Amino acid sequence: MQGLAALIRGISAINWLVGQILSWLALACVLVCFTVVVQRYFFNTSTLWVQDLYVWLSGAMFTGVAGFALLRDDHVRVDIFYRPASLRRKAIADLFGVIVFLLPFMYVVVQYCYPAVARSWSYYEGSSNIGGMPGLFVLKSFIIGFAVLVALQGIAMAARSILVLANREDLLPTKLRYNIEDAGEAH
Repeated sequence: MQGLAALIRGISAINWLVGQILSWLALACVLVCFTVVVQRYFFNTSTLWVQDLYVWLSGAMFTGVAGFALLRDDHVRVDIFYRPASLRRKAIADLFGVIVFLLPFMYVVVQYCYPAVARSWSYYEGSSNIGGMPGLFVLKSFIIGFAVLVALQGIAMAARSILVLANREDLLPTKLRYNIEDAGEAH
């Protein structure tokens, strides 16, 4: 059980770090978009690679922080059923969801995206726009990164559920425990 708790902490630390770093891309997106607007409306000019840049930055940010969002429990779920559920039911729902839906879907994403990403790397694919950004192959790699980080966080969720079902939630740091108030249980 200690090993499961260590696994959860390790995976969560990875997603937390990636989330903290890549969340700064939101500021970069705003600054680059502002630059495009200033170029276009004040200087009557446009640089295509800068236009590509803010789209690519937002794509990298949203795919890269998906595991972090799952760590923070920021993903959408049917709260009318989940929120009032007991702690054990939440754990069962999370375990079922991870095993039946999340992990198989992340596997499918990697299986179907890997050939396209590998092909993109093989010829160092750039933007399809003339004068656009080089390095589209790097951005496409974020799709695989997305699947890996979300799958890892799903494994951490499943491990957390196993600890809860084994009545060993005490092994988890406070931040990774289920919200007990929402579960209607008090300790």
